[in-house]
Amino acid sequence: MTEKLYITWDEFHKDTKELCTKIKDKGTFNKIIAVSRGGLLPAGIIAYELNIRNVEVVNMSTYDGNKQRKSEDFVLDLSSAGAADEQTLVIDDLSDTGNTFNLLRPMFPKACFVAVYAKEKGSTSVDTFARKMPDSWIVFPWD
Repeated sequence: MTEKLYITWDEFHKDTKELCTKIKDKGTFNKIIAVSRGGLLPAGIIAYELNIRNVEVVNMSTYDGNKQRKSEDFVLDLSSAGAADEQTLVIDDLSDTGNTFNLLRPMFPKACFVAVYAKEKGSTSVDTFARKMPDSWIVFPWD
């Protein structure tokens, strides 16, 4: 996976708003748990678009720079995330391999897991996403 795909701010905003439309079709939500750091930006947009004021963060690190960690080496901090029910969204920017959501789902079994983008391998780990991506290195506008 050496090919890079660059996402612009405009694309990211448009795709996140498309995700909001898909989320609205799934029901009503009143809480967001953003996966830090990638999920912070889409969580902010979604919070405004869906008028959700309760936003919490789970700190998760699956990469060191551009090198993916082994699953046993993931860093996870749930100290700032409370309980989650069926009206909770767990949000990340990308479901790449699905490892992040697969690790978090048992901790928040009733929540709805959403990502702006999903690759083929990660698409089965997310409940809703805006756009399927190729197996390339995704370069976000903030990178």
